[in-house]
Formats: sequence, structure tokens, C-alpha cells
Amino acid sequence: MSGRNLAWQPFRQDTLTRAMRLSGEAKLLRIFVGERDRVGSRTLYEAIVSRAREAGLAGATVLRAVEGFGAGSIIHKARLLELSEDLPFVIEIVDSEEKIQSFVSVVDELFEKANSGGLVTLEKVEIIKYSPPKKSPG
Repeated sequence: MSGRNLAWQPFRQDTLTRAMRLSGEAKLLRIFVGERDRVGSRTLYEAIVSRAREAGLAGATVLRAVEGFGAGSIIHKARLLELSEDLPFVIEIVDSEEKIQSFVSVVDELFEKANSGGLVTLEKVEIIKYSPPKKSPG
């Protein structure tokens, strides 16, 4: 399957969900942030997901880690019966290389607004399946 180009095929012209089919080579943008990182009144991860949706990217997923450390070498972990200690969050976004590359500047802007550190990585991936849920009959 490698070597295929990213193929865009809208499901319906009338949909407002921007649903599309993706397959072939793409890019995975992975963004590591802390749960305390904020842009105004929103968490940084919420701001990134919102801007990704506004930019028309295929989708974004936020993963909450149970433990980790970053550039500051401070270990953050979830503890039973205690409040979290700035747990790591990972935002993953997969789309065409062109769309991901143009979104990196948005991520930089949001990091600046949040005055926070983090890590951003970019990987080559191959999309096997991407489609919206099927409507239930009825």
C-alpha cells in the first residue's frame, strides 16, 4: 500500500460535518502539552483541537497520560486520592502533509499565547481506513 497518494473524496456535498475519506500516505502531528497550559480561559489542548477543526483538518484526538516528564525533567503523575499534578496530554492530528505543515504555525502561535513549553513531532503515516460512522437505520 505504500506509495499511494492521499485521496480526498467527500461523502456528500450537502454535509456540514466536512466528512471525507482519506487513504494512503499522510502526516501525523503529535503535540505534547501539560494539563495546566492555558490560552486565556481554555486549556491549550482544547484550543489546539478547536483550531484544528476550524482549519478543516480531518480530525484530532486528545490522550491523557498517567505519568511523564518533559524538558524540565519534572515527573508528573496521577496519584490516587490526590489532585493531578499537571499531567501530560498528547494531541494527535492526521491529515495531508500540506494541511499539517500549514497548521504547525497555528500550533506555534498557541504555544506563544500559552507561554508554555511542549514538544511537537511529525511522522509519516499510512492511512488504512478513515470514514465517518454509519448512520443507524430508522
